[in-house]
Amino acid sequence: MPRLPAAERKAALVDAAIVVFAAEGYQASTMDAVAAEAGVTKPVLYQHFPSKHELFLHLLSDVADRMRSVVVEAVSAAATPYEQVQFGFRAYFDFVSSHPDQFRLLFGEGVRIDDTFSREVHQLEREIAAVIADLITIDGASPLARMTLAHGIVGLAEATGRYWALGADGLDLDTMTVLVTELAWRGLRGRREGVID
Repeated sequence: MPRLPAAERKAALVDAAIVVFAAEGYQASTMDAVAAEAGVTKPVLYQHFPSKHELFLHLLSDVADRMRSVVVEAVSAAATPYEQVQFGFRAYFDFVSSHPDQFRLLFGEGVRIDDTFSREVHQLEREIAAVIADLITIDGASPLARMTLAHGIVGLAEATGRYWALGADGLDLDTMTVLVTELAWRGLRGRREGVID
């Protein structure tokens, strides 16, 4: 790897590490493999990340920030409540489609190995749920009810995203967006009076 400014080198190491961890999983991945993927020596990698644990934690935080940003930006561009749901799901599924390695990193086996890793992913889920909860406009729904529904929507996105990423090849981005948007929208709008408070 040619001589790069520190920030650019670190970004290149992160990109290489995402490829390795997504392909091999946390336990099978090595710092040697990351260094080789990045085209650097292992001491160069250790200058930026003192351990595999620290590197993986950085990756989770970095990818979580990327996913959060695209979803929040998409939702903020919506003009109506339905568009907020639609744009949010589309941004999420576009991230899954465009960055499958990053999605696998966030929701793969690695996050279940260490409490620090799982806390990072749970924090992402909580932050996205908080954004969604603020958008839920069901009359009379308490903050707790809205947050519970928001976590349900986050779970819906994750589960369908995993299913799609694992090979639901007959579904394109537009179809995924329509299917899951309609499920969430009709579910939120189809409640019986007095059920949610």
